[in-house]
Amino acid sequence: MTAPLSDADQTEAAVLTADAVRAAEAALVSSGIDEWSLMQRAAEGCTEWIWRLAAGRGVTVLCGPGRNGGDGYLVAERLRRRGVAVEVVSPIPPRDALAVRARHLFNGSVVGAAEATAPLLIDALFGTGLARPPEGEARAELMTLYARHPLRVAIDVPSMIAADTGAVLLDGLPGATHTLALGAWKPAHWLMPARARMGMTRLIPIGLQAASPDRVAPRPRLAAPPAEAHKYTRGLVAVLGGAMPGAAILACESAARAGAGYVKLLTRSRPEGVPPHIVTAAIADAEDGLDPRTQVVVAGPGLGRDSGARELLDRVLASTVRLVLDADALLLLRVDDRDRLGVRAVLTPHAGELAALCDVFGVPAGERLCRVRALAGTLGCCVVAKGPDTLVAAPDGVRFFPPAPSWLATAGSGDVLAGIVAGRAAAGGSLPEAAVEAVWLHGEAARLCGLAFTASQLAHGISAAWRAFT
Repeated sequence: MTAPLSDADQTEAAVLTADAVRAAEAALVSSGIDEWSLMQRAAEGCTEWIWRLAAGRGVTVLCGPGRNGGDGYLVAERLRRRGVAVEVVSPIPPRDALAVRARHLFNGSVVGAAEATAPLLIDALFGTGLARPPEGEARAELMTLYARHPLRVAIDVPSMIAADTGAVLLDGLPGATHTLALGAWKPAHWLMPARARMGMTRLIPIGLQAASPDRVAPRPRLAAPPAEAHKYTRGLVAVLGGAMPGAAILACESAARAGAGYVKLLTRSRPEGVPPHIVTAAIADAEDGLDPRTQVVVAGPGLGRDSGARELLDRVLASTVRLVLDADALLLLRVDDRDRLGVRAVLTPHAGELAALCDVFGVPAGERLCRVRALAGTLGCCVVAKGPDTLVAAPDGVRFFPPAPSWLATAGSGDVLAGIVAGRAAAGGSLPEAAVEAVWLHGEAARLCGLAFTASQLAHGISAAWRAFT
């Protein structure tokens, strides 16, 4: 089970690709810190954490040929000097000069995988250097050791994971129980399916200073409305309803509980079951349809995909109001709508809708992270790519989030999220900021709901979720 990433949820932290990490390390070296010292820093940070986890138990260290293996040898020697029973398994001799130097410092036992019996495994085989499945003896020993050891600590990235994409390169392994990210988070620490194989993760600082457009989204701080606030200063949200009014009602309820002072449901016919605090109005024509005080429009939940739905979407696209587009609205977009989106729009697609949007707007096939970033850049808007590893992308970068409960995979959950985005946007701040706040609120509401909740229960949980962010 992936644990919440407690080291990262309070502060923004850069998320770096393997190449970006190497560039940051090179910058440190050019400033006068040699590469050997960097490896020593990484090893010392890992050793402190592993020594506490080992708690007197023996440790097997699986070392590879590169610098990840060098980290492993240094960790093994430090643990040995602290009195830990350490054995090293080395299916591939060290090839990198620093790894060779680290190997010469290790004065303990080197054994084969079949002889390794310690309960705690340290995976220092490949780290971020892997782009294809491990082969030969390295593959065999990796599989043997992962299957045998109940505790499995990966240094930087588990050796079956592609660091930049989160792809799993070798199936059939149980994954790490703990992962120690060296210097900076990598995309794989946050992206599925890799994240499910990271276990509990910790960031080990080594002094890297790197600017990155991609960051871990910090836990927001949400303020109460000022003393002089009234319903319009808190923001008016309009939700376009359609063929399935329940979805629009969920979005309305969520916008109200997320901070909007006034929520209006615009429909072609008055639906039943609308809460009394949600104002309803018929959409007779463009003038009647949109109050000039409206700050944010939500279009898509339950809207439908017929010509009437497209006509409603055209009305809001022709306006200057800020937009949250979800569900049906995303599938109604056409390539000639590109210039009507931009910074005033948030798109909230799930995986299928994301693929459809990429097809419409000419975003090439590729890994999900690349497509989300490219779509936001192409349209100049904010994209909330929903899923077990939700991402918020804007033209200036991507934000990653700690895992939320898997119970969020329920019908109507996306309608709730769209409403929260609108409610936070109406309350003030930029659309990307509102999207980040919404993802956090959405996840916290799910945690408070517990097990097997409905979307209605999730929407009602938003008010209580506020307490975590004040």
